[in-house]
Amino acid sequence: MTKQTFKVDSAHSSIDFSVKHMMVSKVKGTFHEFDVELTADPADLTTAEVQFTIDIKSIDTRNQQRDDHLRSADFFDIENHPNITFKSTNVSKVSDETYEITGELTIAGKSRTETFTVNFEGSGKDPWGNEVFGFNAEGKINRSNYGITYNAALETGGVLIGDEIKINIELEAMIEA
Repeated sequence: MTKQTFKVDSAHSSIDFSVKHMMVSKVKGTFHEFDVELTADPADLTTAEVQFTIDIKSIDTRNQQRDDHLRSADFFDIENHPNITFKSTNVSKVSDETYEITGELTIAGKSRTETFTVNFEGSGKDPWGNEVFGFNAEGKINRSNYGITYNAALETGGVLIGDEIKINIELEAMIEA
């Protein structure tokens, strides 16, 4: 087979994250608005080229005051950097259904190479005869690597916000006609 262009079904896809709060719990959030460009040979996913653009203003942690603070210059600075982007540079096969995708992640104007683990969840025909593919990607990044260092010390020791951000992406896509 040859490389195909996939259309991501945003109604069945998500970009979620979590971060430690007060060293004892986690705050979880999601981005509701994002675009994904994906091309690959379905028979050889190591040929995949992936590009994400995430609209930061769509951040949702279920707390409006916190979301507004995250949009501010203390964190993402959406006035100057409205999007998070990722562009793949390499995809390697780890096992039958698992891949590692490496690429350039840009947050708040700073770019770094990051690697995420991607699991191919399978494929099947939808009720309209389209071939649908499922993918899950997971990874961890350190927000301080992107200049996002806002924090507060706790009187009991530790900090208010953890540095490590866990990312989970669920994608459902079909080959464009």
